[in-house]
Amino acid sequence: MSQRPDLDHLSPDQLRALAAALFDRVEHKDRTLVHRDAVIEKLTHEVAILKRHQYAQRSEQRDAAQGSLLDELVDGDLAAIEAELAQLTADDAPAPPKKQPRRAPLPPELPRTLIHHEPENTQCRCGCQLKRVGEDISEKLDYVPGEFTVERHIRGKWACKQCDTLIQAPAPAQVIDKGIPTAGLLAQVLVAKYSDHLPLYRQERIFGRAGLTIPRSTLAAWVGNGGVQLQPLVDALRDILLQRNVLHADETPVSMLAPGKKKTHRAYVWAYCTTPFSDLNAVIYAFAPSRAGAHARTFLGDWQGKLVCDDYSGYKAGFGNGITEIGCMAHARRKFYDLHQTHKSTLAAQALEYIGQLYQIEREAKDLPPDKRQSIRDKKARPIADALHQWMLAQRQKVPDGSGTARALDYSLKRWKALTRYLDDGAVPIDNNRVENQIRPWALGRSNWLFAGSLRSGQRAAAVMTLIQSAKLNGHDPYAYLKDVLTRLPTQKNNAIDELLPHNWKPTVISKA
Repeated sequence: MSQRPDLDHLSPDQLRALAAALFDRVEHKDRTLVHRDAVIEKLTHEVAILKRHQYAQRSEQRDAAQGSLLDELVDGDLAAIEAELAQLTADDAPAPPKKQPRRAPLPPELPRTLIHHEPENTQCRCGCQLKRVGEDISEKLDYVPGEFTVERHIRGKWACKQCDTLIQAPAPAQVIDKGIPTAGLLAQVLVAKYSDHLPLYRQERIFGRAGLTIPRSTLAAWVGNGGVQLQPLVDALRDILLQRNVLHADETPVSMLAPGKKKTHRAYVWAYCTTPFSDLNAVIYAFAPSRAGAHARTFLGDWQGKLVCDDYSGYKAGFGNGITEIGCMAHARRKFYDLHQTHKSTLAAQALEYIGQLYQIEREAKDLPPDKRQSIRDKKARPIADALHQWMLAQRQKVPDGSGTARALDYSLKRWKALTRYLDDGAVPIDNNRVENQIRPWALGRSNWLFAGSLRSGQRAAAVMTLIQSAKLNGHDPYAYLKDVLTRLPTQKNNAIDELLPHNWKPTVISKA
């Protein structure tokens, strides 16, 4: 502790400076407390709303499957909020212990792995040898693909008869300390829900067939808690993603239901990912309650680079603030493809021939470094693009306004500058197909989820799917990745969190004795 200054020996200027510094410190602490209290009040309010929904009278007309989906989302939100509240109030006086629900014992027929935890040193501080006088046993349900097992953790108690000293190895840190799931089981639940698109009520039935009674409310609590613990990895990955100069962006609608209401409204998942030519393989999903362009601007922040995107107006505001628009040639091609499929248009066929030549050049140059790719584009692709542009201008004079052919031509002609900017930079892709492929899992999941139960549950899904999909991009099995990350996360230092990101992750090597 620093020594207090002797106020009697300070000059008036020094006293004023000291007073100003103290005032700033108090003001800073006040702001911190006000912010923390506001967050706590907000979270407490959310808990009240969710619990009111959870215990309120249910409508007899609500579909049972939809009710199950909403119930599990509410339980997940409650667990996530309680985990965040616990983090915010960690420095406060300890809360009175909550009454723990009685948990059904794990089936005795499951194979068990004994894991012993003993102190490193069994010598008492008084010099005597400690004697083992008992043990504490806890059981965690583990899962490896296709098999449930039980980890029995045995923590021996060692005592000294001379001085009544009692020591015991600490309990190993877990993502969910007081629950039964190991990192392996939690990883399985998350991957099944967010990668295999299995809602929790279906997983509950699958576990039931294996003889395990795990209510979906418990599964939802695991998911909510796991999402809170994984969020720092997503935040770190976003910071690294925004260091790249070229990014893809796209968005897709997802229905969202507010607890207590019977109607859904359209929310959106925004996806941002690196290009096929980048040194980083990553995609980040951001769940937002609308398609407003402000959500894209909030995510990108002060980022200034080249953004490959469709022609959605929500991105336009960023183009005046240092972001360069890169058009998607696949969108332009799609207009002519639809025209050709519908009317067998010879004009559309000619346009597709031109665009096909541009894509053939990209296939030839895809594995080359940017400078060589740029050189090939200058020699081969630019003359074709110039010829296509002149041909489009000539054809537009021949077709009537308002026709399907005119609309297909106008789409490309109005966006020609953005569509051909890829020719100026070998690190820029020709289209936005990469991010459209990354957003496809959300389209697949919609048929199973039906809706997101709340903004919080949508954001949690975005965070977990960010890590799962980024792991796939880096060639990792998402189950193996999440299991290892969830095992290491409780003891991982904050300044080493980047080691757990998908592009840096290396599996833990277990040495054999």
